[in-house]
Formats: sequence, structure tokens, C-alpha cells
Amino acid sequence: MIFFLTISFILPVNAEIESPRQQMNKGISSESILCKSGLDLVIRTNGSPACVKPETAEKMEKIGILSTIKFADLNNNIKSFQATNREITTVPASSMSIVNFYITDHDLNIAHNGVEVIPIEGLFEFTVNGIPIEGPENMIETGPNRGQFYIRLELPETVNGKPLSQDDIVLIKYLDESDHSGEERVILKSVPLTKTFAKVQTFGGGSRIGHDFIVRIYEPDANRDSKNVDRIPLSELEYRGDGGIRTTLANPKFDANSAYLLETGPNSNNFEVQIKIPRQLDGKTIHIGDKYEIRYIDKSTPSNTNEKIILKGRIG
Repeated sequence: MIFFLTISFILPVNAEIESPRQQMNKGISSESILCKSGLDLVIRTNGSPACVKPETAEKMEKIGILSTIKFADLNNNIKSFQATNREITTVPASSMSIVNFYITDHDLNIAHNGVEVIPIEGLFEFTVNGIPIEGPENMIETGPNRGQFYIRLELPETVNGKPLSQDDIVLIKYLDESDHSGEERVILKSVPLTKTFAKVQTFGGGSRIGHDFIVRIYEPDANRDSKNVDRIPLSELEYRGDGGIRTTLANPKFDANSAYLLETGPNSNNFEVQIKIPRQLDGKTIHIGDKYEIRYIDKSTPSNTNEKIILKGRIG
């Protein structure tokens, strides 16, 4: 990933800039092409130049179809540097206590036959709402000769005496010591915090034996298709009750209206199923006043840690 200065080469207001193809037809080399104000010159891996918006140049670089990007500095002197694949990636989300992310930088991959453990002092700066916080000591390469490193950033409970809250912003700043042009670059990634990875709720009918009610999960990670309705198997929700009852909502005794929790609409992140609390489960009788839990294990973190989401209730 390349972090841009979004500044364009300034030309006289009335200057007429021809297209890259027209300029090349006049014998101008690809590297010397001029672009209109607000556009950056990019050179594709096949050697052909184009003038594109800075955000388009960044997208093209990410998918690996560029060899060079040119931009203008504050003094209007055009500079260029080779495209790299440096990138900060957060996967999949951030809780109120931990941010999991990766940095890709092949310059740090020195021991090609082993897994690198790199001290991050001097390489990263971390802030919450602009206030500096401490980071981890090291980052670990995800495999031999990969050039991708995993970082687990544990957040403090408070910043300047205030507890972290929903939508606080963590800013990750990577200080790239040297890119292909030999110059220092800075890569930034901002991450809004969320209170939890998932949330389980029930609606309608209470928890009375034989009455319909809705089990709902808010689970953004299960929303894999933004245009169509996604689903979560009932077997992923465990039911625990008094008397040692252990089963899942896939148990036919719950008389569910579907074998899945279905997303309430494309890209809604909310999943629902209608069930009933039966009189008996696995040969054990359920009584009014019994306590129960519905458990969902969120397995979305890249560090392979599980987030246990528990809804507690009482039979009415």
C-alpha cells in the first residue's frame, strides 16, 4: 500500500493538457507525461501510462497492476517511486480491548527460511482519539518468507482517565524506514472500536414454555454477501438449562421455523430464527423458573481466540 500526498502538479489555468496517448504520439516518454490538475500519472506493469485520480491510483496499486506512480510535492517538483505492497490490514474487527492487524512489508523479511520476530519500537505509533498509547514489543511473521506480520494491540481500559467507548478511533501509524526510492514513508490506518463482536437477543413471547419467540444475533462477520441474505446454522448456538441440559438450537424439540438464523435483509448484519421452549429436552423436564443460557462462539479473530457471547434467561 502506498500512502499518498494528494497534491497535483500545478500548471497555468489556461494550459491545454493532451491525453497520455497524444503526448506519446509526439515522442514524449511515459515517465515525462503531464497530467491535468488533480490527477496522478501511473504506469501500468505493461508499460502504458494513464492519468487517474489519487484514489484510483491507490486501488490499481493494491491489485498489483502498477509499476510506478508519480505525484508532485509541495514545490511542484514531480517525484516518482516504485509501487510496493506495504499495507495495514485489520481482520476482522476491533473490540473494546484488542485490535488485531497485519502489516505487509517484504523489506523486513530477512531470514527467508525462518519466521521473523521483529521489535516494533520505532516502527509504529499508536493513538486513541489522538492520545498516544503503548503498543506491543514485537510483531511475528505469519510464515517463512511471507513478509506479512501479525500484531496484537491490547488497548488500555482508560485513556486520560476516560473509559474507552463505542466508536473511539484507534490510529495505527507505520513508519516505513525506506521504500524503493530510499525515502521514508508513513502508512496510516484508523480503526473505530465496537463493544463486542456479536450480540444475542430474544424478542416476543418471553421465554414461556410452548410460546413462540425470536432469537436474534447481531453478527457482522457472518454477513459475507452484501446483496443477498446470509445465514447462520442453528447448530452454532448452544442451549444450556438447569438439570444438566446441553444441546443446540438445531434440536427439533425447539420447533424452529428454519434450520438457520436468517439475515433480516441484505447487508443488515442481524440474523433471526423463531423457536419455542419445549416441555422436555433430551428426556429432561423443563420447569417454570429454570435458568437457561443461549451461547454463541464468535470465531472471527485472526489470533484464533474465541469470543463467547452468552444470553441468560429464565423460563416464564
